[in-house]
Amino acid sequence: MAVASFATLLAGAAQAAEQAHGLSGEKASFPPFDPAHFASNLFWLAITFVALYWLMSRVALPRLGSVMEERADTISRDLDQATDMQAKAEDMAQAYEKAVAEARKNAQGIAQTARETGAKASEAQRHATEAELAAKLAKAEATIAKTKVKAMSNVRDLGSDIAAAIVTKLTGQAPSATEATEAVDQALAQG
Repeated sequence: MAVASFATLLAGAAQAAEQAHGLSGEKASFPPFDPAHFASNLFWLAITFVALYWLMSRVALPRLGSVMEERADTISRDLDQATDMQAKAEDMAQAYEKAVAEARKNAQGIAQTARETGAKASEAQRHATEAELAAKLAKAEATIAKTKVKAMSNVRDLGSDIAAAIVTKLTGQAPSATEATEAVDQALAQG
């Protein structure tokens, strides 16, 4: 029952609205397509178009142009800075390569000096050892076998020390005692 009374109420309201607007029985058309409204629609269209054209040409487009020009300037400035930085980086790379080449040259000179010094020290040590062994051989010819074993043991230990000293001077790192002894043993076995 409530639904029927609501429907009746809506129908009454629709009839009252038609009578108030003068639409009783006439079919209403969409105002933009109604020929009676064409002149006023064209008039307002022209006014709106002129207003929007003026707004775009005087306000919006100049702002966009200034933003685009500023962006182009920023990009150009950034590209110039990048070019300058690249040139500086290339200069620094050339300076670095020059410094590396000079450092290599200096390192080769230092290594050559260390080799020469090591060779002189080794030669002097070798002469001293030979003199000592010759003196021992002259004094103890009767016990040559025993002295020979003892001398070879001394040569081995002394050679290990000398080899360790030479390697330390040449490379800057001391080898282990085992490595030096094995190198001397190989040299003694070959010689």
